[in-house]
Amino acid sequence: MTLTLRHYALLALLAFFLALPGRMTLPPLDRDEARYMEATEQMVLSHNYLDIRFQDQPRYLQPAGIYWLEAASAKTASGLFGPTVLRQAWPYRIPSLIAASLIVPLTAWIGVLLFDASTGLLGALLLMVSTLFVAESRMATIDTVLLLDILCVEALLAWLYTDLDKDKKPALSLACGYWFALGCGLMLKGPIVLIPGLATPLCLALVERNFRLWHALRPAWGWLISLIIVAPWCIGITLVSHGSFFEKSVGHNLLGKITHSQESHGFPPGYYLVLFLITFWPGAFFTIRAIPSIWHHRKLPPVMFLLCWIVPHWLFFEALATKLPHYVLPTFPAIALLTAASLTLWNREQIKRWAHALFSLYGLLWALAGFAFCCAGTVLLFKTEHLVSLRALIAFVGSAPLLVIAIILLLKHQVRQAAYSSIGAAILIHAGLFWAVIPHLGLIQLSPRLANAFNEARPCKESVLISASYYEPSLVFLAGPQTRLLPPAQAAESLVAHAKCDLAFVGDKDKDTFLKILEQHNAKPRFYNHITGLNYSKGKTLHLSLIGIEAEPQK
Repeated sequence: MTLTLRHYALLALLAFFLALPGRMTLPPLDRDEARYMEATEQMVLSHNYLDIRFQDQPRYLQPAGIYWLEAASAKTASGLFGPTVLRQAWPYRIPSLIAASLIVPLTAWIGVLLFDASTGLLGALLLMVSTLFVAESRMATIDTVLLLDILCVEALLAWLYTDLDKDKKPALSLACGYWFALGCGLMLKGPIVLIPGLATPLCLALVERNFRLWHALRPAWGWLISLIIVAPWCIGITLVSHGSFFEKSVGHNLLGKITHSQESHGFPPGYYLVLFLITFWPGAFFTIRAIPSIWHHRKLPPVMFLLCWIVPHWLFFEALATKLPHYVLPTFPAIALLTAASLTLWNREQIKRWAHALFSLYGLLWALAGFAFCCAGTVLLFKTEHLVSLRALIAFVGSAPLLVIAIILLLKHQVRQAAYSSIGAAILIHAGLFWAVIPHLGLIQLSPRLANAFNEARPCKESVLISASYYEPSLVFLAGPQTRLLPPAQAAESLVAHAKCDLAFVGDKDKDTFLKILEQHNAKPRFYNHITGLNYSKGKTLHLSLIGIEAEPQK
């Protein structure tokens, strides 16, 4: 079996269509996505593509690369469909969609280069349906685009590495492409791209005790290519921010995450290993099962290359004080390919009884997680919205039998067939969740409901929303960059100062304080709406009232 250009194109189309369900109907899914969207919208509206801002605050966390990509997408959509699409989520998600569509065939290509066509295909499919990849590829954040860039870096390294292994002269174009991809990665997320980009060849040099791959990269001058890409923007932002960009992005955001946890995301080492069952489902069990085979074949050049890709990156982020699930996403293509190789090329190694018991226990947890995924959409929709969706039921009815078949095949030791069956189950699960379930979960769509209520009630075209009890960035994106997120007393003062046009959302716990300030100013409140919903970022149910001020009767 060989993979032709047609096969890679079909893989890209498959990844594209699997990533489409719910993309246009899903609201901003987390705080970071909303911040990216709002900062990009302000970039487009202000025509300032250098200084990154969220409302009037600088957003100095990473360079402007991802904002430029999303701005190009949003500006194109605005030109085609009108300026109102700038307040919709889908234009900002197009770069992630395109990146996801390219990542899958590129993973397959690396698998073909290192192993064979069957391994490349199975590895690409395992990555495509992994839970973390599916979730990240639907959001307008940096992680999917960064993964594509890192995958390009690793693909060029793999190409050079296999050429050297075959005693071919390393191509200069591959070395230039490597430094170019590193430069693009630096423009996306700064030094983070250097962890896999530099660690892979240097780790190989240490393991193999020769620097042939490193020398083939022409490091004496190749770094200048990366410098040419990043230097203009670095100089510009340094002048505009008076140096505070690097102080905040490197000093606070990067180095701060190494030394202490940020935003309550501190966990001990082993965090990613524990989460792996969920983040790489359904491939996780097949990966754990493959560990003895991977260890047995560790000296094979393709295996050594992939391990030098995975291990330094994984260990670095396990040691990091701040931990988020997506930090290890760049290792998933390599993990998927090693897993696939264990299923397509290698016989299973003999293991001891205690190891067999551990693998069986992990398999039980894997099966339970799978059935939880199968049922989650239908149960969640019924529990929160009291709805029974036919589309969600179709996903459940389709995925559950495939998972049962996968378990039966595992018990019969037909492991590769079980992997394909579980991939089919995952496809139906994800399609059901993003197509039929999440878009209809009203309780978790609090920001869209608040923004819609504000737009329906706004007394003036230039009305501004004030939020006294709900401070999510998604509300700023959906209600407009002028939205004010203020404490209750300040929110009341602001409403009094702009009594003619502005409106305020106030939670029940802050309502007494808010109304007391209005009373002190002899301002009579007018209640427009009352909305109850779940702030899922904090896990709290909120009861919010939309309040304006009654106009004084004309004398």
